Amino acid sequence: MKVIGIKFKEGGKVYYFAPQKNAEYEENMDVVVETAKSIEIAKVAFIPCEVPDETVTQPLKPVIRIATEKDLAQRKKNLERKPEAMRIAQEKIEKHGLKMKLIDCEFAFDGSKVVFYFSADGRVDFRELVKDLAGAFHIRIELRQVGIRDETKLLGGIAPCGRICCCAGAMPDFRKVSIKMAKVQGLSLNPGKISGLCGRLMCCLSYENDYYSEIYKKMPKMGAEVGTPEGKGTVVGENMLKQTVRVKIERDGSLLYKDFPLKEVRFKGGRKEVDDKAEGDLKDLLD
Repeated sequence: MKVIGIKFKEGGKVYYFAPQKNAEYEENMDVVVETAKSIEIAKVAFIPCEVPDETVTQPLKPVIRIATEKDLAQRKKNLERKPEAMRIAQEKIEKHGLKMKLIDCEFAFDGSKVVFYFSADGRVDFRELVKDLAGAFHIRIELRQVGIRDETKLLGGIAPCGRICCCAGAMPDFRKVSIKMAKVQGLSLNPGKISGLCGRLMCCLSYENDYYSEIYKKMPKMGAEVGTPEGKGTVVGENMLKQTVRVKIERDGSLLYKDFPLKEVRFKGGRKEVDDKAEGDLKDLLD
């Protein structure tokens, strides 16, 4: 079956749509598509191609047209309405004394509704707020409560590594992240070191977890007695990327610290998988 890949946000999930016959598409081209909710403007993630029928959820929604100048002008108009909409919504929230944090809003492409995203510690009765907003905008109003990770995904930001947060720029779906991944990679279990802007464990911990998990099992335990080409010693460090082991060797009353390739280190047994149970304040980082 021939499909075209469409994404609605940068770094967002790619969806299959039915391309128009004889239309010429390019990557990152703006197109107008029909979704289950309304008509939306989006970008081409990849040009039409054949995929197995079993990978497609039927029926496919169609690409209506390649975006015109009028379509792009409408999108620009919607974006220009956003700051004023946020201001009005915040005023209404304060008026009703609601304990909720307004995060973002977006207008439907055709201007038929506006969606406000907010976070809150618990359930919020926003029925009166919706009535006020409907009176102010005269269109359909939707309020959606999101979690703390979703908040960071919506707002974006610069992660500790200096790049845009993975969730906002390069990750279509949230991945499961656990303390176990940090332990396997030999990272400090200080919450400030392994948590992202959202306060949860950094999503990037999951990227290389498969590699670290395999190497971890092949490494000797810290403090284990091992054999090396230069004699027996005690493991005091490791580098799982380089696959080297730092060994402390006692020689003639002095201590020698040296790195050896893992294949040159002899030891009995290996490590088992680490416990996935968080301790102390680290439990607050788990989702």
